[in-house]
Amino acid sequence: MKTFDKDRLMLAIAGPLLALVSAFALTMIVLAATGINPIEPLRIMVENGGYEDIQVLIVNQAGTYYLAALAVAIGFRMNLFNIGVDGQYRLAAMISAVVGGAIVLPGPLHILLIVVVAMLTGAAWAGIAGVLKAKRGVSEVVSTIMLNAIATSLIAWLLLPKNLGVQVEGSNDLTTGEIAQSGWFPALSLGDSGEIYGFTFVAFALGIVYWFVLNRTRFGFDLRASGASESAAAASGVDSKKMIITAMLISGAVAGLSGMPVLLGESHTYTLVFPVGVGFTGITIALLGRNSPVGIFFAALLMAFIDKASAGLDTAGYAKEIGTIMKGLIVIAVVVSYELIRRYGIRRQQQKVGEELAAGHAMKTEKEVAA
Repeated sequence: MKTFDKDRLMLAIAGPLLALVSAFALTMIVLAATGINPIEPLRIMVENGGYEDIQVLIVNQAGTYYLAALAVAIGFRMNLFNIGVDGQYRLAAMISAVVGGAIVLPGPLHILLIVVVAMLTGAAWAGIAGVLKAKRGVSEVVSTIMLNAIATSLIAWLLLPKNLGVQVEGSNDLTTGEIAQSGWFPALSLGDSGEIYGFTFVAFALGIVYWFVLNRTRFGFDLRASGASESAAAASGVDSKKMIITAMLISGAVAGLSGMPVLLGESHTYTLVFPVGVGFTGITIALLGRNSPVGIFFAALLMAFIDKASAGLDTAGYAKEIGTIMKGLIVIAVVVSYELIRRYGIRRQQQKVGEELAAGHAMKTEKEVAA
């Protein structure tokens, strides 16, 4: 049993490690092929990326990515591909900003209201795909992609000044209006280095909740069982259709929280320049972290590092798109390396079973000879 656990741990580590090594090696090959020094851009990124407070920027960005990846991972554990996290996150941030800007309450209640509205909005938007999947058999991939496009158009329409938007004086930007200070989440000040969003710590704490619910509760067992085999789960009394809807609702609610670190910690409003693409990065992080809260944590830090460190490459004469290339290659490397590791794991298990059968047969033969 100990040997099996050791092999499983090695395989779990080998997948992400192989993906990262392959991605960085491919990045260096691509840079060298285009006539760029492959070492210098990486050195600049590792040193400080051109920013003195880059560590704070990375941690803040990682909190947002962590929540988005948790939302994706919840779907993955149910064998659902919630590719609509980005739309759920943006729509939830926008609606919660509108509500938060229109109402003034005592501090804790104001923050709680904004958070609850974000969760409800994200859950409702993801729930549409869940209902379509459970009731009509519509692929959640197709429905969530379409819902992403609808969310983009809906947000643009709602931000018009004639609807819920506010025109910024002297600018073409549109906002939902600033949230009163009672709705700002307290931050951890690091002096001249900046502030870490307070909601970032909430994000990381949710990773513990995610682990506990999935691994230590009956609901988590039912969710994982339904994702592994709907027929087997049904045989044990689990309603797989209900679990599909529930999983999508929870995934959407967590996706709705993804915008809270920025909304409550920095912008205090939703604008046309609110971060986009967070949900898609969350998919990469969930894959790289293998749906583990610890793995997702380190993967979120890595992606945040690439984002923030590559932004300073422009000042050194290199294209910041090098970071985008690295992220894209990580996605490809993750898919390929995990498949290679999976096949190796299967062969390894077959080999071990063969060895155990051979050992058992040899022992039986020795007993018969001795008799």
